[in-house]
Amino acid sequence: MGLFVKTALRMILVLISFLVTLILTMLIVLQIYSMGKPAPFLDEAGNVLENSISEKIFVNINGLEQGMFIKSRDLSNPVLLYLHGGIPDYFLSKKYPAALEEYFTVVWWEQRGSGLSYYADIPRESMTLEQMISDTKEVTNYLRKRFGKEKIYLLGRSGGSFIGVHVAAQSPELYHAYIGVGQMSNHFESEKIAYQYMLKKYSDAGDRKMVQKLEDSPITDKIPYGYLKLRDKAMHKIGVGTTREMRSIITGIFLPSLTCREYTLREKIKIWRGKARAGVHPLWDTILATDLSTKVPKIDIPVYFFHGIFDYTVSYNLAKEYFEKLNAPIKGFYTFEKSAHSPIFEQPDRTKEILLTLARVVDLDDFCGN
Repeated sequence: MGLFVKTALRMILVLISFLVTLILTMLIVLQIYSMGKPAPFLDEAGNVLENSISEKIFVNINGLEQGMFIKSRDLSNPVLLYLHGGIPDYFLSKKYPAALEEYFTVVWWEQRGSGLSYYADIPRESMTLEQMISDTKEVTNYLRKRFGKEKIYLLGRSGGSFIGVHVAAQSPELYHAYIGVGQMSNHFESEKIAYQYMLKKYSDAGDRKMVQKLEDSPITDKIPYGYLKLRDKAMHKIGVGTTREMRSIITGIFLPSLTCREYTLREKIKIWRGKARAGVHPLWDTILATDLSTKVPKIDIPVYFFHGIFDYTVSYNLAKEYFEKLNAPIKGFYTFEKSAHSPIFEQPDRTKEILLTLARVVDLDDFCGN
């Protein structure tokens, strides 16, 4: 064997050894960041805070074990059920502390087919709006019974807001109020607005490469797959996606999901397996075919919309139009001037101020622990 061949083989072996070591190191680090147990709330002396809760549990909801995180610094506070969008986003609360648990018992439920509640054998035909509505009501009743509350608060963010308004309209007796964050309305129109906005923005900036990609996948009477592949990258690049500052799904969402210590490694894999199977959202086709201003024109409880003015994932203007049409006993639209699609994460202090005010308006006694 010639000297050149021997040298090449040694280099290959060194490279393989390096890659194996790197992969093993990454797996060890990832495992360290995957203990899978929520940390308790501690007082100033380092003891578990009295009457607090910090747990991850699985509950049988309509025949399927579904997971959720429950967090509160004081169990006497009212209960708030959080409905996530196209992917569970509890892990973002670590990077962007919204501090909801300071004034609510917050339930970060991961819905059927997503995150903690993802199973490969869930029939695709069971992933329907009707099923999601039924699951939401079942989770609500579980929480009402467990925490001794006649009513709870319901918060839907992004795709979760599509489910949330249906639930609130159908079962107002279960809830103090409904809060829509990045509230959907007529989402097909929202995507067309986003497409035209991005096309103009990139054209004005002289980014011919991005303009060409957008023009290659125009939204007409349908939303092409090519546009959906490009959409998140194009939105984040100009600050109108998940958050105003987020520029990449990888650094902004994927890596925070991997470094959240409260999931096991297997659960982190489930987050992304569920997302890969669902695409934009498990109910995407139903969402695109629905105009909520005609489908859900009335909700018989107080309704509040929180919306970032830079949000093009879900149109700010269309949400405002829906709000104006919506019939509710009390309603409020809150504009977040520094936010895109995640105002509760981007402007947590403003969120806290508004929620405390709303809780006093809706039911002061409940907020005092009665």
